[in-house]
Amino acid sequence: MYIKELSVINFKNLEQVELEFSHKLNCFIGNNGVGKTNLLDGIYYLSFCKSYFNSVDSQNIRHEEEFFVLQGQYSRLDEDENIYCGFQKGQKKKFRRNKKEYKRLSEHIGLLPLVMISPSDTSLIMGGSDERRKFMDSVISQNDRQYLDQLIRYNRALLQRNNLLKYFAANRVFEPDNLEVWDAQLVMLGEKINKRRQEFLGELQPIFQKYYDFISDGHEQVTLEYQSQLNDGDFEGQLKEALQRDRVLQFTSVGIHKDDLELKLGDFPMKKMGSQGQKKTYLVALKLAQFDFIRSVNQAMPILLLDDIFDKLDGERVEKIVKLVSGNTFGQIFITDTNREHLDQIIPRVGADYRIFRVTDGAVTENGNNGGEPKVVENN
Repeated sequence: MYIKELSVINFKNLEQVELEFSHKLNCFIGNNGVGKTNLLDGIYYLSFCKSYFNSVDSQNIRHEEEFFVLQGQYSRLDEDENIYCGFQKGQKKKFRRNKKEYKRLSEHIGLLPLVMISPSDTSLIMGGSDERRKFMDSVISQNDRQYLDQLIRYNRALLQRNNLLKYFAANRVFEPDNLEVWDAQLVMLGEKINKRRQEFLGELQPIFQKYYDFISDGHEQVTLEYQSQLNDGDFEGQLKEALQRDRVLQFTSVGIHKDDLELKLGDFPMKKMGSQGQKKTYLVALKLAQFDFIRSVNQAMPILLLDDIFDKLDGERVEKIVKLVSGNTFGQIFITDTNREHLDQIIPRVGADYRIFRVTDGAVTENGNNGGEPKVVENN
């Protein structure tokens, strides 16, 4: 699977851009802050119905404009797919597949598998547990529609239970019987979600270790440890035990919404012990393992987006990553960088079709390809 064409109007700093891509390697070159990452984010948006960096759609509209439009032409399983997204301030977001609008955005998730590696991924290591839960959920949901539905239903039940607890406090009443219907849903759905997360991490761990070993020459042991209150006992019993505490706190204090993923280097947390280079290697290996996992369970080859991944890595580790992405394991790849040094290493190794684009303050110029002269890409 690959994206053939991308049309962008008023998305972040991109006023109007029309791009045609190589089915293999596409490179965006330019200084920091000129729009390279925004182009990747537009491609990400068409896969996940949201930005990788900002979930508030109105904040993704170009300054002083009222709307944005993203449109992609894809080749998927030897068939063309036309994906359209339009958002206007004060209105509902519109998402269409081949001119047919989705009833629910969740129906689109998984159609266009994609993995993005970005400097912002450091939040997986340095951020709170919610970042690591989002990672697990986003990977599983791309290939498991049932899991995504269970997660949506769990979060709705959790919201209803929390709203009831707040209502009780505001009105100085307490009717625990009214919580039972939501408790039953949380238990049923939470146990299924917990089981699937455990299965997923069991599958991901050896792939993750393989990639980390390759990049670091096998000098370090890395592990992913799933932490969940459900691992410590019966979920239904825990909800009952926590009832009075929840009443005081006015929110549900136990459940899979409290799960975490401990990222370890040897016997120590990566967050505390890892150097910048080790953290970057850890994240790249984790995301490449994500790519492998999605590829193994999805009919379509995922698109790989590499946003400024060479920063803070020594030359040896850069070389290892170059070798990985240059192989036949990967399909279409997008790379951003501030100069051509790393790309000049990658392109000869790939031995396949490529295109290079120069980005300057939201304007895009094609700067090199296999089969023609550089050309200016439309940007009104």
